Amino acid sequence: MTPAEYRVAIKNMPAELRPRERLLKEGPQFLSDIELLAIMLRTGSTDASAVELATALLGYFGGLKQLLGASVEELSAFKGVGPAKVAQVKAALELGRRVAMATAWDRPSIKSPENAAALVMEEMRHLDREHFWALLLNTKNQLLARETISIGTLNSSAIHPRELFKAAIKRSAAGVILVHNHPSGDPTPSRQDIEVTRRLVEAGNIIGINVLDHLVIGDNKFISFKAEGLL
Repeated sequence: MTPAEYRVAIKNMPAELRPRERLLKEGPQFLSDIELLAIMLRTGSTDASAVELATALLGYFGGLKQLLGASVEELSAFKGVGPAKVAQVKAALELGRRVAMATAWDRPSIKSPENAAALVMEEMRHLDREHFWALLLNTKNQLLARETISIGTLNSSAIHPRELFKAAIKRSAAGVILVHNHPSGDPTPSRQDIEVTRRLVEAGNIIGINVLDHLVIGDNKFISFKAEGLL
C-alpha cells in the first residue's frame, strides 16, 4: 500500500477505529503508543499519515523513552517533522514527565528505599549523564528538599563531602539519602560508588548528619546500599 492509499484508508476508517475518536470514546489508556503519538502530531506529512509518521518515529528512536531524550535537532532532522510537530511532541512528553514527578513528590515522608526511589526514578532513569542528588530529611524523615550536588559524565560523577553537607547544613537537615543514576540502566554499584559512600558516611558522622542510604538508579530499577549491607 502506498502512502497515499494508506492516508485514504485512515480517512475512510470507521470513526470508532480512528485514534482520536477511540480516545474520546474509550479513554487514552486503551490506545497504543503509536496512536497516542499520532494524536500529538495531529496531522501527517505529504508522504505519510499521522499514524505512519508516529510508527516511523517510534521505530527510528526505539520507543517513547528514547523519543523523550531526543533533541530538537534530532527530531527536526526526521522527514515530515517540522518545528510545529517538534514543539507539540516535546511539550506533550514533558508534561507527562512533570505529571509523573509531581505525583511522586506528593509523598513527603520517606520510610523505605522504595519510597525514596519513587521520588526520583521517573526523572533520573532518563538522564544521559550521572547526576548526584541528595534527599534532605528532617528528624521525622520528612523530605525538606532535593539538592543537585554534582553532574558528571556518562559513567562518573565527582562528589566532595563539602558540597553535600553545605546543602544539608543550609537546610538544617537531620539526615540525607544519597541518590545517583547510572545512564547505562544497570544500577550495580561500582567500586568508586562504594568508596565515595564510605567517605561521605564518615564525614556525616563527624558533622552530625546521618547518611541514611545511597540509592543507585538504573532503568526502572535501583539498588539500596542499606538493603544490600553496603552502608
